[in-house]
Amino acid sequence: MRLLFVIIASVAGILSGLAQTVGIAVPADSTVQASVVKPQPLFGYLSYDSLLAAMPQRAIAERQMEELTTQYEAELKRVESEFNQKYEDFLEGRKDFPRTILLKRQTELEQLMQRNVEFKEQSRKELEQARTEAYAPLRQQLNEAIATVARQQRLALVVNTDANACPFIEPALSIDITEAVMLQLRTMR
Repeated sequence: MRLLFVIIASVAGILSGLAQTVGIAVPADSTVQASVVKPQPLFGYLSYDSLLAAMPQRAIAERQMEELTTQYEAELKRVESEFNQKYEDFLEGRKDFPRTILLKRQTELEQLMQRNVEFKEQSRKELEQARTEAYAPLRQQLNEAIATVARQQRLALVVNTDANACPFIEPALSIDITEAVMLQLRTMR
């Protein structure tokens, strides 16, 4: 939130300075005329998520993530099935087991359940890490395309409009660079 405030304050400062800029034109007959220079857009805006979703390489990353998720889900089902079978065996035999065996089996079940919980948490973390790694090259390529377009259009700032982060953008002082970034991405392949 603090970063957003700093960015907005910086843009407001730049805009107010630009609004006060006056160009002086000196004609050949020595009469001085003041004319206000029309401001060039200072910032661009786009939806980062929609651009990322439009990248063809995203389908490859998603397919890899689906395969990995399927593997983890299969292993989770296997360990749950193993636990359920041991638990059923425990319930069936608990009347017949001596106290020592009953406590041993109960401890085994508790340990197995704890390992399953830990495996599930570790799986979640590894899937998140795998997603981050799978999307890293796409994000890098998209960031490079955005930077290239911003430099070409001499923009000071590019705002991501995802999640309604920027509810109002003054059209006279900004430009939607989504299409330009898409074209840049196509040339980068």
